[in-house]
Amino acid sequence: MTEHLLDMQKLRIEARGGEGGINRIVNDVDLQLKRGEVLGLIGESGAGKSTIGLASMAFARTGCKITGGKIFFDGTDLMTLDEEQRREMRGVRAAYIAQSAAASFNPAKRLNDQVCETAIRHEVMHEKDATARAIELYTRLDLPSPDTIGVRYPHQVSGGQLQRVMSAMAMTCGPDLLVLDEPTTALDVTTQIEVLATVRDLIRNNNTSALYITHDLAVVAQIADRIMVLRYGDMIEVGETQQILEDPREPYTKELISARKGEPKPKVDVKMPDPPLLAIKDVTASYDGKTNVLENINVHIAKGETVAVVGESGSGKSTLARVVTGLLPPFEGVVEYEGQAFSRALKDRKRDELRKVQMIYQMPDVAINPRQTVAEIIGRPLTFYFGLTGKKRDERVAELLAQIDLTPEFGERFPGQLSGGQKQRVCIARALAADPELIICDEVTSALDQVVAAGILELLERLQKETDIAYMFITHDLGIVRNIADRTVVMWKGGVVEQGPTEDIFTPPQKEDYTRKLLASVPEMRTDWLDTVLRERGDLFEIDAKARTS
Repeated sequence: MTEHLLDMQKLRIEARGGEGGINRIVNDVDLQLKRGEVLGLIGESGAGKSTIGLASMAFARTGCKITGGKIFFDGTDLMTLDEEQRREMRGVRAAYIAQSAAASFNPAKRLNDQVCETAIRHEVMHEKDATARAIELYTRLDLPSPDTIGVRYPHQVSGGQLQRVMSAMAMTCGPDLLVLDEPTTALDVTTQIEVLATVRDLIRNNNTSALYITHDLAVVAQIADRIMVLRYGDMIEVGETQQILEDPREPYTKELISARKGEPKPKVDVKMPDPPLLAIKDVTASYDGKTNVLENINVHIAKGETVAVVGESGSGKSTLARVVTGLLPPFEGVVEYEGQAFSRALKDRKRDELRKVQMIYQMPDVAINPRQTVAEIIGRPLTFYFGLTGKKRDERVAELLAQIDLTPEFGERFPGQLSGGQKQRVCIARALAADPELIICDEVTSALDQVVAAGILELLERLQKETDIAYMFITHDLGIVRNIADRTVVMWKGGVVEQGPTEDIFTPPQKEDYTRKLLASVPEMRTDWLDTVLRERGDLFEIDAKARTS
């Protein structure tokens, strides 16, 4: 056995650029990972984090190529193996948990079939044993109905639940190396605690090595032994987690930490006009006509106001957005815009009504057409709503790209040539192209690093000041809610628990137990935070611990 399970030496990765050019995306990076060690990879979107994580299994995305360096896995240089030998180790000895679970699962196959596939195909275990292992992991990952959730299809579970199923899929074969690419991005803070604790225990108990890719320093602090900071494909700084958090040496690392802390938004008393810009009145909604996923919802949004909607996965946040946009007609109640009732279904709304309310979706991978260029994606609403074509449309596309900090050259690229954060920025530009009066932001910063996310939030705030645009901001990142929202709506199990000025909601003592639990679950940028929360909330986790033991 070698000292390092993974040893990457002078790793160089290049990608094809426009007009046949070559872009260097990883620049001679050295990375060593001991057995049982967790190394956090942080940095802004496009820094090369995911590219390095995939390269640990000698894999490169389409359009990318490993052009230099060596990759030793358990003493073997993976670059000397043929593709068949590499496939034999992927999923068995080294497993990958992707950032976007929705884009990673086959929508036509049941969850159990996909979770057990690698173990069965590589003859690690028989189908019966693989299924039993999957159910065990579902239980440990706190998934509902662990005995039966595996018979569902991907679209029948929430985004957070699907992300946990993907974690179970990666862990089924008991790999030596886990590459975790933003595994808690789609999770609410209460669920995140459970998943972080479970993943950390699985890594420790099985002496598994892990690369933990994230843009959230507070999350990586709970699980990583060391942190490597990356930017533009270069290694900026590497050190023990405590040192990086408390005594960063490089200016860029200090900028990342400063961006994570943020500043609370000053309290402003927003006077609700009559009628408000948007009024959700007594709305009840159901997907099957039998089980209500929303029950008697009442929320109002004023012009120029930012209202955050928070709550754990499955609480009804995104469903509420679907009702507002007409994608899901309400079973009862009405959605009014400036005092006039919106048509219940999207197909019945007039074009100008569609323009006024735009939505930015949580998962950019499944929200944009992979066969269209960025310019086509952003330009389509310009033509649809304003009739812009040719040079005028191209000029407006360039302006929108500049607003989201992308150069005009990005207009020629396809989504597959963009990082996760860049894709989300394209989605934001597409929404802005309609010149809306209300934008529903569904987890718009979940795929972005702290620095880029801060820039996007500043952009949204500036646009709000200039145009008086309103935002319905759906998120599970309570850290940014306090920085951006005038009012906050707390949802749980399809209902509104409480709502009011953000500073009142966040200031102890909270009126509702659930709100108190939610706020106590926001990760802090210190290495002992997770253990402290687990101890303080021991009564809540005792049942889960017993279930895992049994």
